[in-house]
Amino acid sequence: MTTAVEQRKVSELVFRQDLYPRIDTDPITVQKYADSIDVLPPVEVNQHNEIIDGWHRWTAHKKLALHDITVVVTPTSSDSQLLELAIERNATHGLQLSQEDKRTICRRLYEATPERERDTKKKQLVRILSVPDRTLRDWLSRIDKDSKEARDKRISHLWLACYTQEEIAEREGVDQDTVSEITLRKKAELPNSVNLQAQANHATDFEIPLYNIWKQQDKSAKLRHPGNTEIRWLDNLLYLYTKPFDIVVDPFGGSGSTIDLCRKRLRRYWVSDRKPVVEREREIRQHDLATSGLPSIPRWKDVRLVYLDPPYWKQSEGQYSHDPTDLGNMPLAQFNEVLASIIGQFAGKLCGAYIALVMQPTQWKSPERAYTDHIADIIRSVPLPIEMRYSTPYESQQCTAQMVDWAKENKKCLVLTREIIVWQTK
Repeated sequence: MTTAVEQRKVSELVFRQDLYPRIDTDPITVQKYADSIDVLPPVEVNQHNEIIDGWHRWTAHKKLALHDITVVVTPTSSDSQLLELAIERNATHGLQLSQEDKRTICRRLYEATPERERDTKKKQLVRILSVPDRTLRDWLSRIDKDSKEARDKRISHLWLACYTQEEIAEREGVDQDTVSEITLRKKAELPNSVNLQAQANHATDFEIPLYNIWKQQDKSAKLRHPGNTEIRWLDNLLYLYTKPFDIVVDPFGGSGSTIDLCRKRLRRYWVSDRKPVVEREREIRQHDLATSGLPSIPRWKDVRLVYLDPPYWKQSEGQYSHDPTDLGNMPLAQFNEVLASIIGQFAGKLCGAYIALVMQPTQWKSPERAYTDHIADIIRSVPLPIEMRYSTPYESQQCTAQMVDWAKENKKCLVLTREIIVWQTK
């Protein structure tokens, strides 16, 4: 087997999701690789540009919108050989396969092996997965049970993500009765599990908000994204306005943090974005409220919270796109009109639910540094009762020396204010 180092276009590489051994990917690793892109080793591909090893490195190049990528080409003769090479690479270096990954791929290969060849296959799996023979035999003794548990977990996650029973049944190749049984079982788990109750009811990893001023010095999110929300604020809102298995809608959730939190708190979620981060684009629906209108939610009556953390006009100009339909690129009057219309459309679908809007005034990036109070503009345009206004101020460290000098020279105060407005629908 010969190899060659070459340059390829990033867009030419192919990720064989049906073959690649890694089950869970790591967005933080993608971010780390993006920060050190110049020192990364080549991605390994075969003669068809199919990735053998290096999904995180390849995705880091996509994240930075790079055109070219260095690859080492290792020819393969079959899908089986590609898969086994990928397993060997991930079992011995880099961000290695977890035990769960190894167990899953072991089952996949073993189940596809004819009965007469299984003894030989076991020896091969021990070698390429770098696991003890006893561990492998234990994994294979539980094939039927583990496969069913993995399927049920996928179905539960799809249900939490607000896919319909029909959609889930089609994706998993089961009947709708099976999907219904699993989702009912998911609901029944809560009263019988102390740990699940503690997580869902904010009894762990949570500080109850007693006042309407929520300060936090550092961002908790590790992924960088233009509209990255502070997850603590959303957790407070889940505590105050939702119960387990209520639906939370986040149409500006491009970093995916809402998904992680809702899974932890056992809230169902419908999360989308105009431009999700590439490392989570398989989990986040791609949808643009400004051009496509409201999303299609299966059960609006189960929605209890709509969480809106949109682009803040000039503060986000050009960060998502240069499209004039992008909220960050609109003139101020159009921005206010479209955002107020979005809130009104959601209100028309909801009853007894809440709509939360995170917003800060624009100053530094506005024309002539003029103070522009978006919250006041939106409140005047939304005829709904306000349940509460929360102050979530920034720390002064966000202001640069240039901004401080400007404030001193012009006798102006720099804006640190930010608010969350919560409306209650009728």
